[in-house]
Amino acid sequence: MTQLPRFYPIFDSADWLRRALPLGVRLVQIRAKDLPQARLMQELTTARDLCREYGATLVVNDHWQAAIDLGCDFIHLGQEDLDTADLAAIRKAGLRLGISTHDHAELDRALALDPDYIALGPVWPTILKKMKWDQQGLERVTEWRRLVGTIPLVAIGGVTPERAMQAFAAGADIASAVTDITLNPDPESRIRDWLRVTA
Repeated sequence: MTQLPRFYPIFDSADWLRRALPLGVRLVQIRAKDLPQARLMQELTTARDLCREYGATLVVNDHWQAAIDLGCDFIHLGQEDLDTADLAAIRKAGLRLGISTHDHAELDRALALDPDYIALGPVWPTILKKMKWDQQGLERVTEWRRLVGTIPLVAIGGVTPERAMQAFAAGADIASAVTDITLNPDPESRIRDWLRVTA
């Protein structure tokens, strides 16, 4: 497995990448929802080019065909996305694959696809989106660590720099953040906090 950076922010636009990448972020997801196709392709193209400029790995959420068309190198799929994604085309294009999991059935499904990372969430309560799962807790992180073997494990959901250290101690390899950065009054300062604890 390729070594991935331990800090993994998720943003909804390339504008955020312009702010984060110069600070040293080297693994980033763009989760662009509900955009017209032309605008989506514009956002993803800009994100791809920025990541290439800064030597960062871009993960495209959901839009696997666009990621293939634009020559991106990583796709993240939720469980619903797996129902409709052409996994053979994704693999043929050489894209690496990350998959969200929330319970044992989803984990079994993800493991069968030989992913490049597995995400577990929400580890802590999250305000990002309504979810049918309660917080997973650190015990579940430790359990997933045992079950996924050497596959990189991403902790997501309510993670802060302080909680990231707990997640790492419990067995996570990577900590992902969304609102801890985007809702912070000083996002750049918060990103620097993250980079310090995950260096």
